[in-house]
Amino acid sequence: MTPTTPVEPDPRAPRAPRPPRTTRRPRRARAAERPVLGRTRLPWRIAGYTLIIALASLYVLPFVIQLATSFKTDPDAAANPLALWPGTPTTAAYQRLFGIAESHETVPFLRWLGNSALVTVLVTAGRVLFDSMAGYALARLRFPGRRLLFVLLLAVMAVPGVVLLIPKFLVLSTFGMFDTYAGMVIPLLVDAAGIFIMKQFFESVPREVEEAARIDGAGVFRIYWSVVLPMAKPALITLTILSFQGSWNEFTHFLVSTQSAEYETLTTGLARFVAGGLGSGTQYPLKLAAAALSTIPVAILFFCFQRYFIRGANAGSVKE
Repeated sequence: MTPTTPVEPDPRAPRAPRPPRTTRRPRRARAAERPVLGRTRLPWRIAGYTLIIALASLYVLPFVIQLATSFKTDPDAAANPLALWPGTPTTAAYQRLFGIAESHETVPFLRWLGNSALVTVLVTAGRVLFDSMAGYALARLRFPGRRLLFVLLLAVMAVPGVVLLIPKFLVLSTFGMFDTYAGMVIPLLVDAAGIFIMKQFFESVPREVEEAARIDGAGVFRIYWSVVLPMAKPALITLTILSFQGSWNEFTHFLVSTQSAEYETLTTGLARFVAGGLGSGTQYPLKLAAAALSTIPVAILFFCFQRYFIRGANAGSVKE
């Protein structure tokens, strides 16, 4: 058989006609024919943002009134309590709080501030340490009664704090810690919610990391302190913010654990001040100035670590 040679096309033969080219319409015309989803969603988006701004303004308005009233005089605050700008701005209220201005009715604001700062720092440091240790023990260590202990922990979280006021008072009186700094700090060093947060985060840490450290000869505490704890930065920051905020705003525990004015914090001192225990008259600028100053530390801490707080709140939701 002889191989067949390919037949070359005759250049003189007529070519097949090409299909007609479709003329492209202008871009504006094509865009006009498409379903305009963005335009239909725009009014709903504007309505949503308007609602969000309205709700945010509703929440921010009391703080604005509080700040404006703190710069008013007593007659101006009584005559225009909801005015957003003081008639005659003055810093007399802040001067009285810090002891700059002389007055026959002194407010021990600096003592309240010092007690709150001392208790808050000690309680926050203790909760971060002990809650993380307890959370790691419940998440990784195997010991008898571990599941029962975790169930009791959840049960403690379900008990309202008001129910424990009288038992707290009796326990502090029995151990001689009533009306002392020890009675204010020690019962708050461990928190059930903090243990739960740390346990959930430690369970999301891969076990291979701990096994590698254990092969290298590290013990349980060394693994917890040097390997696992640095990985728990988001959860630790979340626990720090919650502990700082909770101990700074604590009122009921300090109410049953102290009696002397020497141990008053911002919450108990402001409560006595508002109740009329530190002078006569309304004194709205002075009261609202003290309240505004007491909210500054928590607000600064939260806004500085807001992204870590959100990340730590979601930690442990997905296990590996």
